[in-house]
Amino acid sequence: MADVKILWADDEIDMLKPQLFFLEKKGYEVVTVSNGHDALDVFDEHNDIDVVFLDESMPGITGLETLSRLKEKNANVPIVMITKNEAENLMEEAIGSQIDDYLIKPVNPNQILLTLKKLTDNKRLVSEKTMTDYQIEFRNLMMEINSGLDREGWVDVYKKITGWELKLDASNTTEMQDILQMQKNEANAEFNKYISKNYVDWIGNPDDAPVMSHNLLKNYLFSHVKGKKPAYLFLLDNLRFDQWKIIEPEVSRMFRVEEEKTFYSILPTSTQYSRNAIFAGMLPADIKKHFSSLWFDDHEEGGKNNHEAELLKSQVDRMFREPKTVDYLKVTNVSKAKYMNDNILNYINNDLTVIVYNFIDMLSHARTEMEVLKELAGDEKAYRSLTLSWFENSPLKSALEKLSEKDVDVFITTDHGTIRVHKPTKIIGDKQTTTNLRYKSGRNLNYDRKEVFEIRDPEKAGLPKANISTSYVFAKEDRFFLYPNNYNKYNNLYLNTFQHGGVSLEEVICPFIKLSTR
Repeated sequence: MADVKILWADDEIDMLKPQLFFLEKKGYEVVTVSNGHDALDVFDEHNDIDVVFLDESMPGITGLETLSRLKEKNANVPIVMITKNEAENLMEEAIGSQIDDYLIKPVNPNQILLTLKKLTDNKRLVSEKTMTDYQIEFRNLMMEINSGLDREGWVDVYKKITGWELKLDASNTTEMQDILQMQKNEANAEFNKYISKNYVDWIGNPDDAPVMSHNLLKNYLFSHVKGKKPAYLFLLDNLRFDQWKIIEPEVSRMFRVEEEKTFYSILPTSTQYSRNAIFAGMLPADIKKHFSSLWFDDHEEGGKNNHEAELLKSQVDRMFREPKTVDYLKVTNVSKAKYMNDNILNYINNDLTVIVYNFIDMLSHARTEMEVLKELAGDEKAYRSLTLSWFENSPLKSALEKLSEKDVDVFITTDHGTIRVHKPTKIIGDKQTTTNLRYKSGRNLNYDRKEVFEIRDPEKAGLPKANISTSYVFAKEDRFFLYPNNYNKYNNLYLNTFQHGGVSLEEVICPFIKLSTR
């Protein structure tokens, strides 16, 4: 392969002429030296070295010493150690010093070529293979999307799309990302038709519906809360399925992922509705009916999620004959996160401990308001990457590490996801109309019916009515609602931000993960 420059340091370099000739015929440029000192000098003189081949045993400074000093100069240049010695301690020391590969003398040309391909051409090969595989899969996915999928089928398609997003991220295959986004847009258009057709029927006939927010704990959690093991439920607000998949490798180092299930968030896919429904085990209309003092309609003053602990306790009391010890924590800032981490094992004697962690929700909202976060999370890939960076350094990960050493069951879930919005759609409403960008509830709403999923009779969808003429509308696909007043100002503010409350694969299909200690 042309345009790859190799620095090869070996005190027996004259004996390697066949290998050097082979590499030059393949188009590689090789600079040779016979000791570590010269290797360091040449490395300083040539700022375009792509790979270093380094003999372990040379006069003067050793290969390992040279390796360490080369890494100080540039930690990103791959280094291959070549040695006659297969001693385990030597290999461990070399690997610990961040070698990228090693070869045992005598080395043959094909070994060298294979190593070079792996180190210098790997990204291109992976990218090309990923592109080819996706091009083959593209047609199959389009056929599935347009085949009249059922609820399990939509989960499967969403998982496949998410899988391809992560593969394209990993391979830096930017050429195909726009095509995949178009395919996801097509999937969301069809998914909206599916939800519009079936949602109200699901609410009226739960036996023929997927697991949804209001019966999530009953279906997925409570069978594990029987006093055999302590159960910890972490609800990460706004955690999309792709964000779960991006942190899954880190979680898997601590736990075994025993089950990966999904559920459908109720509408609106917003915290007040979906999370209250999860903890109450009821639809929002029933919460308002049975816990009128704990429910606030959208236009009313008061915290919309301040009573989750009471709702959770009420559901647990209804579901179990024997009393259960239950604790509830909500993490909304750094000090509460530190408190949670410091005290996580103090709940080990509970039957159930529920922890609501709000960071991802704050991240999506802060991205709207802070220019620096718009840069850091400028697109879907960056948003996922920022989620991973947060998790790797979070008190949440530290708390999970502590739990991984105990005999406990751990569950991770969310209340809804988010979607990056691109298309403004105009709506008109009165002063009591909801401010959310992805759904509106109120009286006398005026909108383009083609661009929304509307529910004119909220009771049929398990939704509360602030007054007799209240209706709900939900933004389809990647749309967001704007009022005609100051339209351009708010369009510029909210365009390409992450929002929730409406109907999309990303908002509705949510993960529920069961972890067990290894």
